[in-house]
Amino acid sequence: MRASAIEFRLRMVINTVVIVLGFWAPWIQMLGIGHRISLVEWLALELSRSGAMTFALATTAVILVGGVLALAGAVFRVWGTAYLGPSTVNHLNMLAGKVVADGPYRFVRNPLYVGLWCMVAALAFLMPVTGALFAVLVVTIFMVRLTLGEEAFLKEQLGDAYAAYLRTVPRFIPRLRGAPAPGCAKAHWLRAAAAELTPIGVLAGIVVYSLNYEIAPAGRVILIFFGASMVVRALTPGLVRTE
Repeated sequence: MRASAIEFRLRMVINTVVIVLGFWAPWIQMLGIGHRISLVEWLALELSRSGAMTFALATTAVILVGGVLALAGAVFRVWGTAYLGPSTVNHLNMLAGKVVADGPYRFVRNPLYVGLWCMVAALAFLMPVTGALFAVLVVTIFMVRLTLGEEAFLKEQLGDAYAAYLRTVPRFIPRLRGAPAPGCAKAHWLRAAAAELTPIGVLAGIVVYSLNYEIAPAGRVILIFFGASMVVRALTPGLVRTE
């Protein structure tokens, strides 16, 4: 069930491929499974058909849910990276320095994966229905496998200190009560924001979609932010220096 070292090394590539497949949904043309209607449109139609609300109100409500998920994704990713450091977040191998229990890590052990899941869930609203189901399901399974692999590695490397942290802080669902006392770690917000342009772009894309209900402009915004994140990572060595 745990992810292998090669899967961890290629985690960004794998997640990107899953998202691309979610939007493309090649099985619709090849096998006739599903339709090209987006999840946001399908949900709005189903809500209006049920009589719960009008189509216009249902569309607004569904987009609002997608926006909340996108906002959560951006917040968790930037907040987590600000305390863990871009160098650790983007490293190709698992690293074990010390137990980090500052910032979001006081309330949830894996804020970066929670942020990733929220980001993909927000993107899923713009995908065909079957593509959305595929992307969210595969990313969820992959996220759990990565988490189990990292936890086993950190438990072996950090010993009792990490074992105590596992007992105190939940894996995926944040909990405010019983959180460890904050340490003295310093957050690096600007570097974190620069390292996490993709989830910020997803939030911007959802906002653009809410203005005109067109997926193409939203997709262009998301691609621009994703491309910018790749350029920043390539051209700014200081972004990923050791904290």
